[in-house]
Amino acid sequence: MQHYDVIILGAGAAGLMAAATAGQRGRRVLVLDHADAPGKKILISGGGRCNFTNIGTAPDRFLSANPHFAKSALGRYTPADFLALVEAHGIAWHEKTLGQLFCDGSARQIVAMLLDECDKAVRNGGLVDIALGKSVEAVAHDGSVFRVAHGGQVGEAPRLIVATGGPSIPKMGATGYAYDLARQFGLKVIEPRPALVPLTLGGEETLFRSLSGVASEVVARTGKTRFREAALFTHRGLSGPAILQISSYWRHGEAIGIDFLPDCAADWLIATKRATPRASLRRALGQHLPDRLAETLAERLALPPELGAATDKALVAAQARLADWPFHPNGSEGYAKAEVTVGGVSTAGLSSRTMEAKAVPGLHFVGEAVDVTGWLGGYNFQWAWASGRTAGEAV
Repeated sequence: MQHYDVIILGAGAAGLMAAATAGQRGRRVLVLDHADAPGKKILISGGGRCNFTNIGTAPDRFLSANPHFAKSALGRYTPADFLALVEAHGIAWHEKTLGQLFCDGSARQIVAMLLDECDKAVRNGGLVDIALGKSVEAVAHDGSVFRVAHGGQVGEAPRLIVATGGPSIPKMGATGYAYDLARQFGLKVIEPRPALVPLTLGGEETLFRSLSGVASEVVARTGKTRFREAALFTHRGLSGPAILQISSYWRHGEAIGIDFLPDCAADWLIATKRATPRASLRRALGQHLPDRLAETLAERLALPPELGAATDKALVAAQARLADWPFHPNGSEGYAKAEVTVGGVSTAGLSSRTMEAKAVPGLHFVGEAVDVTGWLGGYNFQWAWASGRTAGEAV
C-alpha cells in the first residue's frame, strides 16, 4: 500500500499544475497516467510550440451549462500569473494573433517547466511521484480514504484529483474515464460532444469539396454566435479557425452561415454594377476572394454574364446570400480531430472555489474533464492551469 496526501489521475496540463501546487504546499502527491510520457497533448499543441494561454481570457469565452462557474478559478489564476511562471523559467514567447501566446522554441519547454515545478515540492517538505504507463484498474472510497489500484499496486490518499481530460484525440490515449468515475460517485455528466472540430458536408454541398485547400477570412455564424477568422475548405467539408470556433456552438441539424465578404458594404454589388456594368460577378468577387472560391460562388449564384444585365433585385439577393451563405453540415470529424470536448462533469455538483465534489469530500475534477470549454487560441490551457491550481491549493 502506497500512502499519499493526494492522488492525481492524469499527467496532463491540469494534473501537473495541481501536482506542482499541492507538492509545493508540502503535500505528498502521486500522479498516475497510462501514457508513457507526461503532457502529451501539451507537446502536440500549437504545432509543437504550445499556445499556452490567451491574454484575452474572460469567462464569457468559455462554454458551460453554468457560465459563471469558471469565474472563480480564472479570476484567481490569470494569464499574467502563468506568463510570470513561463518567464521565471527563461522560456521565450511571442504573441501570434488575437492574444494567443506561444513558445518561441518548443512545447517541450512547458512540460519541462511543469516537471521542474513538481520537483520543487521537496524544498517544502512535499513530494511529487509521477508513475507513467500505469492504467487505473479501480477506484474505491471508504468515506475517508480513496484507494486506487494501478499496475498491481494500490495507492491510498484522503484526496483524489481527476485530471484525465475528455475523449478528444483518442490516438493520444484520451478516453471518457473521468465521466465513468463521476457517475461512479453519483455526479451528473453533461452530454459530451466533439468541439473545436472540422465540420463535414454532404449532399449538394459536396461540390464545395473541390475547393479543398482554399482559405479565406470570413465571419462564421450559428444562431447569434459569430467568429471572424479564416475558413478553410477541405476534402471532407469545412475547417480553419472560424469553423473550429463555431463548431463548439453548432448542434447537429443546424445550419451555419458564412459571410464571405465581411469588409464589403451591404450594397457593394449594386455599387459595382453602377461603376462597371460590364464586369462579371466572378471578376467582382475576385477583387476580394481567392480565384477558385470566386469562381465557385459565381457559378452557384448564376447571375447574367455582366452585372449590368442583372436586376437590382437579383443583386440584392446575391449580396444577402454572400453575407450569410447557408451551409448544412451533416456532422463533424468527431473526437479523432476534435481539439477538446464540450460537456463533461456537471459543474452543478462541484465547488467553483475548490473544484471539489459537493457530495464526495476529497474528490476533485479539473481541466477538460469538467463542463467548461474554452475558445480556440490558448483558452483551454488557461482553464487547465487555473482549475489545476485551484484544486492544488485546496487539497
